[in-house]
Amino acid sequence: MKRNIVFLLFLAVLSVISGILLSKTSWVGRVGMTFFYKEYNLLKIWWQGAIAVYIVWLVLFIVHSFIQKALPKIAARLLHIVMLVIAIACLYFTYDDFTNDFSHHLLGRRFHYGFYLGWIGWMLICLFFTFKRNRPKATITSSDKTEITGQ
Repeated sequence: MKRNIVFLLFLAVLSVISGILLSKTSWVGRVGMTFFYKEYNLLKIWWQGAIAVYIVWLVLFIVHSFIQKALPKIAARLLHIVMLVIAIACLYFTYDDFTNDFSHHLLGRRFHYGFYLGWIGWMLICLFFTFKRNRPKATITSSDKTEITGQ
């Protein structure tokens, strides 16, 4: 549990960095968000972007922890690795979109880094659960039980 809290605090710091980077869009990008892409207006204010990124990461963390608890160890690890591969593919396609789409290219490098950090956060969550060791559950043996007799 302690490692989870430390990791979630680390993700909170990363989400603040991501929110700051997402708010540093270029002037042309700000104008585009204001007039044409109003659904992205929350990314112009750093703390709103940071909260949005952190909420997405929390949902992913909960999904991964559910997978960790519900599935056998091998199946859970395999699913975490598959999700890691999906996150890597998403990072690649985001990079490809930002470099080849002119309107996304105008948003600026810092904005792009904020999105890349979002995918990297998901990769870190996948890696966290892939290498997480499950603690053995305590079992009660017959020597641990005490028998109460009426005498």
